[in-house]
Amino acid sequence: MLKQIEALALFCKLEFWHMLSDNKMILERANEAIARGDYEAFLAFCSEDTLWTFVGETVLRGKQAVRKYMAEVYVEPPKFIVENMIAEGEFVTALGRICIRDEDGHMVDNAYCDVWRFQNGKMAELKAFVIKASCMHTV
Repeated sequence: MLKQIEALALFCKLEFWHMLSDNKMILERANEAIARGDYEAFLAFCSEDTLWTFVGETVLRGKQAVRKYMAEVYVEPPKFIVENMIAEGEFVTALGRICIRDEDGHMVDNAYCDVWRFQNGKMAELKAFVIKASCMHTV
């Protein structure tokens, strides 16, 4: 009986680590879609009722609101670097830099920390901390 319990515990631990790597892989694939300007492919990774909170700025509720935001803000695909990606339970946190062209045509460089919550293999919630930074020369 003890061996069965130990085997079950090992299986659960392996499943937990597999889930963490799956969520990181989902976010990596979603980021690849953004980088190539395929916003619909990105949205396929989001839940229908996805909730995005840009701390101190705005809240987007649902996939349609995110679609509208991307059409307005991502005039061209953003350039970004993910410096660290950390997974814990249903959360994946990405730290990095993102450069977006503004409505005047200037590139705006930001440092960001995105905390994603996953549910049923989809990106269900984002809490984004975005701070303007100096110009990024490595992108």
